[in-house]
Amino acid sequence: MAPDRPPLLSVALRKKPVADLLAESGESAGAAEDGARLNRSIGLWQLAALGISCTVGTGIFFVLTTSVPQAGPAVLLSFVVVAIAAGLTALCYCELASAIPVSGSSYSYAYATLGEGVAFAVGACLLLEYGVAASATAVSWGEYLNLFTDLLFGIRLPHALSAAPGSGGLVNLPAVVLVGLCCLLLVRGARESAAVNAVMVAVKVLVLLLFVAVALTGFEADRLHPFLPLGIAGVGTAASGIFFSFIGLDAISTAGEEVRDPRRTVPLALLLSLGVVTALYLAVALTALGAQPWRSFSGQEAGLAQILEHVTGAHWPALVFAGGAVVSIFSVTLVSIYGQTRILYSMGRDGLLPPLFAKVSPRTRTPVRNTVVVCAGITALAAFVPLDVLADLTSMGTLVAFAVVSVGVMVLRRTQPALPRGFRVPGYPVTPLLSLGACAYLLYGLHLSTYALFAVWLAGAAVLYLRYGRHHSRLGAAPRPAASEAVDVASRTGS
Repeated sequence: MAPDRPPLLSVALRKKPVADLLAESGESAGAAEDGARLNRSIGLWQLAALGISCTVGTGIFFVLTTSVPQAGPAVLLSFVVVAIAAGLTALCYCELASAIPVSGSSYSYAYATLGEGVAFAVGACLLLEYGVAASATAVSWGEYLNLFTDLLFGIRLPHALSAAPGSGGLVNLPAVVLVGLCCLLLVRGARESAAVNAVMVAVKVLVLLLFVAVALTGFEADRLHPFLPLGIAGVGTAASGIFFSFIGLDAISTAGEEVRDPRRTVPLALLLSLGVVTALYLAVALTALGAQPWRSFSGQEAGLAQILEHVTGAHWPALVFAGGAVVSIFSVTLVSIYGQTRILYSMGRDGLLPPLFAKVSPRTRTPVRNTVVVCAGITALAAFVPLDVLADLTSMGTLVAFAVVSVGVMVLRRTQPALPRGFRVPGYPVTPLLSLGACAYLLYGLHLSTYALFAVWLAGAAVLYLRYGRHHSRLGAAPRPAASEAVDVASRTGS
């Protein structure tokens, strides 16, 4: 048996035909394993709400506390840089999502364009991205929950029960509760989760608009000067940390297998959510900087709510905002966990991870066991790891995934030019190259400790692939169709 084993390099570079991806998702002939597949029940507005939900709440409710001290008022430029980079990458996502409308996001795209080994590494990056993002937002949820209960009832959880050991506590109990609630909702079904999320997004947007309106009453332009107190280097450093707050763009594409008319719906949802998110981020950041000196942001818990309290001198705006933040951050954690379960589902279906992760409940049409395992891991992270460590790791995973998508567009254009695409990147190939350059610039701004932790994570992923994934891969277990046949099948299913 050993002499017949193919070389490791050829195994790592083998690609999954697009036709197979489409067949497994139900876009063409074929059935998912055990006769159960994910249910296509999500429409355009629900999908856009997933992206807005995961993006807005992930960042703006607490990212200013860490990014403003790094750049001062010039953090506005950091948001612009990140928005441009995310916009360029969003265009690349639009093309790949319209050509390969399946679960798995950039993991699936990498499998079809760059090979199995790269896809496994990208999958590991996505698991890090979503798992750590969900943990980071769960940690921040406790800050706003404490503020809300303090303003309403005069009650706060002891620090020992609301902070991780690295932050002077014993366990972050609110984070544990939040992840448990998200788990219960997700196992009920994607449609129910998306409907609840859409309501929470509406609450979130209204709360942020309330903040902008109130903060404007205390706006002083002098607080924006000097605009670059820490130099242009601070802009890049802050941008690298902020980038994790645009994770929602990838979350949209993870739902490709549960969306109605995905070739049209996914690109539209990506562009719509990016526009809404960018406008909200810039409006909130500008008014916050005008309402409070930039040095006051450092170490500030539930900072936006505190700004409202300082501006008005009353408790009710801060109370309303804190309550809205509690709802909003719940939705972010929900979508982040959802994204991670769908990545694991795709990897399990491909045989690169144990089949447990690909089992879909016939009753709820969701990967129930997968969701429970994910929530257990996220609970441990949120309960015991400090927030600042989590945020930078999320940025690293997000940037690597975004870079792979940019490369994937160019590879797929060359290898399968006839593949039907509901959207084509404008300005090709300049746009994907600019996207790749923007990701490289933001990666450069991350701390060396983040690179070290990321290297350890990738090393663990490599061991898992070598010991399990390559031996159980379904791609290596059966004869593959010819490339011409794959393109022909994909062409028929794209009409």
